[in-house]
Amino acid sequence: MKKNPWLSPILLFLIPIVVFLVSLFMGRYPKPLFMPFSLLLNDELAQRLVFSLRLPRLLCAMLLGMSLSAAGGVMQMLFRNPLVEPGFLGVTHGAGFGAALCIIFLNNSPILVETSATFFALTGLLLSWLIARRIRFGGWVLRLILSGIAVSAFFTAGLGVIKYLADPLSQLPAITFWLMGGLNAVTWKDVFYILPVVLVGLIVIILMRWRLNLLALGDETAASLGVAVKTERILLLVVSVAISAVVVGVAGIVSWIGLIIPHIARRLVGANAANFIPVCIAFGGVFGIICDDIARTMSAGEIPLGIITSLLGSLIFVGLMLSPRMRFHR
Repeated sequence: MKKNPWLSPILLFLIPIVVFLVSLFMGRYPKPLFMPFSLLLNDELAQRLVFSLRLPRLLCAMLLGMSLSAAGGVMQMLFRNPLVEPGFLGVTHGAGFGAALCIIFLNNSPILVETSATFFALTGLLLSWLIARRIRFGGWVLRLILSGIAVSAFFTAGLGVIKYLADPLSQLPAITFWLMGGLNAVTWKDVFYILPVVLVGLIVIILMRWRLNLLALGDETAASLGVAVKTERILLLVVSVAISAVVVGVAGIVSWIGLIIPHIARRLVGANAANFIPVCIAFGGVFGIICDDIARTMSAGEIPLGIITSLLGSLIFVGLMLSPRMRFHR
């Protein structure tokens, strides 16, 4: 990385691992904040706590941060808009609608809620794409933006109807807590549910990150440089939405990660996608783990993860905007 040579590939690989290992020993047992390593060797309860609860949870937190930040970086390049985030095309609102629909009319089983949320998140992308094809004015990016706004509003209205019909003593609180986001109920089943999709998606994004620079130049310019614009854009868009959908299906609505981490990455290494996409993935994983650490250690009652990411993300965003050194690198 020419702008910051200290951000070597090895360091980007080691930072998430170190944060992950330290976080394994953070919690409220046997006392707040930290568990001694010696206790893990001798205490059976500590071993079960680490390997059955904290390990799958931290893996999900890391995959969540990596997926949302990578998807946010890809979408910001594809749409040439620094305010785009993974839930932009009705994905987040579709996931919320799907989870609420399952809680009300089906079984409030975690796997059913995750499957329904993932299905409707992908449905949001499909509807946005179908509507964009029918719009008769503007370029493809503008049409997709307009259709995404319409689809998000549709799912928001549907979610409002479901919340109105929900039982205020049982179903409504379940919907509300899911919408706040959290990893308190994560198990190894959830890890195996999202891991294949996230790994394949991140590999595709890493291998195609060079093409993002060309796709960001515009359709005509990219096509003149030999890019299959439509095919590559659809592939990157589908992959980004897919990895966002599966992690949102497990964690609920977790905002700001996909918006703020790409800004930090561009601040560090510039706007070349070949450089800032790996930084997005590494720092996104670290940010997801840190936010989850705060959510489960700050108080005896767990704080919803979505609140922590929104609070930290908004503060960091304001700090970046107010920084006198803030500028865009090309």
